Amino acid sequence: MQVEEARRLLAERLGGGPSPPSPESARAVTAQLAHPDTLGPLVRRLSAGDLDLAECTRLSYRHVLGFDKLLLLAGAPRFMLRVHFWHGGPGPVPEDIHNHRCAIASAVVRGRVRMECYEPAADGVPATAYRETIDGPGGAWRLRRVGDARLRLVCTEQYGAGRSYGLAACTLHRVVSEEPTVTLFLETAPQRSVTDVYVRNSNRVRGSGAGRSGPAADGGPVTDSGSATDSGSATDSGDDRIGGALRTGGAERVDPPPKTPLPPAVYLAELGSLAGSLGY
Repeated sequence: MQVEEARRLLAERLGGGPSPPSPESARAVTAQLAHPDTLGPLVRRLSAGDLDLAECTRLSYRHVLGFDKLLLLAGAPRFMLRVHFWHGGPGPVPEDIHNHRCAIASAVVRGRVRMECYEPAADGVPATAYRETIDGPGGAWRLRRVGDARLRLVCTEQYGAGRSYGLAACTLHRVVSEEPTVTLFLETAPQRSVTDVYVRNSNRVRGSGAGRSGPAADGGPVTDSGSATDSGSATDSGDDRIGGALRTGGAERVDPPPKTPLPPAVYLAELGSLAGSLGY
């Protein structure tokens, strides 16, 4: 598939009206693009230089959860198409329960992920709620404590190669991958400026930053995260900051570390490796 063909397909399937695209329409177009006979040629053309390398690498980085987020096609504010490279084994921090600023979709190209979905419930496990924001496109994440919450696990689903899913912006979830995995990840038009992050109170302090995606770990277009964030500050009144961390109900978080763009050589090498694994 040619780059402009992929752009047109995304624009047509996601629509350009005032209503946000449905999670199902996002899932369907992502699954189509993730097919090896479609994704392979597309990634090969991109790795050969059929892209704005400086812009793509500026918005591609190693996520705090340990996977690489590579931007393939930028179409903000309507969409951002990415590849996520999970390198295998547990990440530096587990992913927190979160939602996104937009409807998202993900298709597993190789490997597998486990997704857990949650909902607020009076009999759920205790957690601390945060609002996550971002300092503009490609900027730093910020966390602001909101208060206490309780969440209940609704379902758990395994997704292997060839499977895909779409989630509404408000869906609370977390994604886990403990083996080498590649996913094609689509962020659609943002529907709000913040995302919600829930830190289970049994978790210990993580001084290296908040565990997220994304996106999803696997999410909105104007930024570049598998998660999403807005423009608030973690030092808003009401926060209890101790040694740089936010403390509430036993759950503590510091702002995640700054995003560092992937070097062009790493970006191109990972795209080339993916194209080769798909037979192109």
